[in-house]
Amino acid sequence: MYRRLRDMREDRDLPQRDLAKLLHVSQATYSRYESGALDIPSGALIALAQFYGTSVDYLLGLTGDPMPYRR
Repeated sequence: MYRRLRDMREDRDLPQRDLAKLLHVSQATYSRYESGALDIPSGALIALAQFYGTSVDYLLGLTGDPMPYRR
């Protein structure tokens, strides 16, 4: 479900534990986010979008444009 999360993390050569630490969750929980076994809370999605410099819609696969929305 959230393949893009894994792809973005792997493109930056980051282990799951680094993203888990950013989100204040365990590595196992973050792994479940990436696999779609666990829904990602909106706060975590926002934090990931800010970390990667993209939009939540891009992370969720709702758009193919990685550029964040203008404020």
